[in-house]
Amino acid sequence: MFGSRERYRYDHYTWPEIREVVKRQPVVVLPIGSVEDHGPHLPLDTDHFLITAVCEEAARRIPEEMLLLPPVPYGFADHHLDFPGPITIRPAHLEAFVLDITTSVARHGFSKILLADGHGSNMPILELVARRTVLETKALCAAFIWPNLILEVLREIRESEYPGGLAHAGELETSVYLWLNSEAVQREQAVKDLHEHPSKFHWQDSTGGGPLRFMDWWSRISHTGTVGDPTVASAEKGQKCFEACVERLIALVREFRRWEIRPRVDHH
Repeated sequence: MFGSRERYRYDHYTWPEIREVVKRQPVVVLPIGSVEDHGPHLPLDTDHFLITAVCEEAARRIPEEMLLLPPVPYGFADHHLDFPGPITIRPAHLEAFVLDITTSVARHGFSKILLADGHGSNMPILELVARRTVLETKALCAAFIWPNLILEVLREIRESEYPGGLAHAGELETSVYLWLNSEAVQREQAVKDLHEHPSKFHWQDSTGGGPLRFMDWWSRISHTGTVGDPTVASAEKGQKCFEACVERLIALVREFRRWEIRPRVDHH
């Protein structure tokens, strides 16, 4: 590592120290993102950069209650491969890889694990990993995607149209990236791109999708890699969303840490 050791970083401890950290039972959090196209204005690292930044700040504020694992930067992104740049991990591989992490953590005695997702297409896989972790270890494990923590804030600040404006590389992700690192955002390249199938049953948006679960090849629904409206993004909105998400994650960690692990009952 460079610089000082951080008390909230799992990988900054020695093995004798980890044995002591287990005694206070912090919630262990694993950020998981993706490397993929986010329009012509955002870097490929958007998904894992944003979720890692949220988790890092939350852990920094409550280092006794939250322990941050090294992030997983890659995710399931097959549908993005018509654009240059994406790196994809096959679903079975991602499931097995993340499950190996959670079962290792549980093996060392940690009882609460959160999978913090920054990429929508990871969620079905991570939900399955969380379920398997509960069934195959003594730990409780759950998964979430970060925009779901701040739905009320998103509905309040959005200027982009619903549905679609907050889908991918749109108002939300661009705003938070602007707040965290505006120099990496090429604002002059940002364009509104809303070309999904018109439907009463399927749409993408961070404040709520349609009842039909469906994902087409990205090049069929987007000309630019964006699905949304980044032209109305701002660093001010990004700050509000980021701070709200950090606060909600802290609340989630504290509640999850208090959950009782109840004994199983075999009713055969």
